[in-house]
Amino acid sequence: MKAVHFGAGNIGRGFVGLLLHEAGYEVVFADVADALISQLASASSYEVHEVGENAAVKTVSGFRALNSGTEEVAVVAEIATADLVTTAVGPHILKFVAPVIARGIAGRSPSLAPLQVMACENAINATDLLHSEVEAAWDGAAGDLSSAAVFANTAVDRIVPNQAPGQGLDVTVETFYEWVIDRTPFAGAAPVIPGATFVDELGPYIERKLFTVNTGHASAAYFGYGAGLEKISDAMADASVAARVRAVLEETKQLLVAKHGFVEAEQEAYVQKILSRFTNPYLPDTVNRVGRAPLRKLGRHERFIGPAAELAERGITPVALLDAMSAALRFDDGADDEAVELARMLSEMDAAEAVERITELPPSHPLFPQVQKLIEDRKAEA
Repeated sequence: MKAVHFGAGNIGRGFVGLLLHEAGYEVVFADVADALISQLASASSYEVHEVGENAAVKTVSGFRALNSGTEEVAVVAEIATADLVTTAVGPHILKFVAPVIARGIAGRSPSLAPLQVMACENAINATDLLHSEVEAAWDGAAGDLSSAAVFANTAVDRIVPNQAPGQGLDVTVETFYEWVIDRTPFAGAAPVIPGATFVDELGPYIERKLFTVNTGHASAAYFGYGAGLEKISDAMADASVAARVRAVLEETKQLLVAKHGFVEAEQEAYVQKILSRFTNPYLPDTVNRVGRAPLRKLGRHERFIGPAAELAERGITPVALLDAMSAALRFDDGADDEAVELARMLSEMDAAEAVERITELPPSHPLFPQVQKLIEDRKAEA
């Protein structure tokens, strides 16, 4: 079995690549980072260091690596004979890898089973986005795309912090991970990946992860940044910060239980597990890294506005989530392009316009005036 994986970074090597290797796939890494690909191409193996409870060191071998920029023809040829294609490149990069995937699918022999495609990105229904981009690049003369490839959404979760200098190809990750895959598109022929969980309805699991892990992680970052703390573990060791993060996840738990029917005790156990992950002292994750890209994180269907808007629509004031949004508006890391752009928008726009531009909430939405008040307060500080 062969899998082509786009994205040879830390998540690609330390999460998706590792699980595919353990599932028996020969993994072909594709990336445009020339130095990284050269290093991978000349290496026979690398190690994944899982830190925390039940720590372990795992070795990944039997892989190959190609530069998807300079060796595109070779990547297309690999896709044409692969069983599986996965990505971990970031949602905004999917449009760039889609044409290569489309060409690879077009070059497949009709005798082969449909190519199985999964985008393993930190975004809701990222595979749907990839699918639409592949369709846009598809040459109709190549036949019917739907008979040549199967696209399945996934939800992925593993904390992979910035790596220590000089670590090379080895990757440090937390021991916990979750890769949930929608089995329905495979029509009974889902890939065998022992480390993954296949479900019939992915939506609840995507939102559970986004509104618990991502919301909680970003909340810890912004509250910690405001408190002058450096690491996420430092932030969670601060009683005040930890209490504010816990309050945020209490609100998202309330929504998830009501909306998706999760058993409250099970969701509470999930929340406690997530909080314990954030306190892992072996993960040197900084508040600046986790907090970067605040504009995206304040988007309409993202980790703050998404659950807060739904609570507001249910007549519930999301006090703790608004507290987290307020902290996000104060994330002024000058090294982060989105933080700089956010500061510009807050400076140049009136509060109402800023709410619409940043959150895409309409003025008629019940959450709108509450977010507008946050922005007015932030502008008053300038």
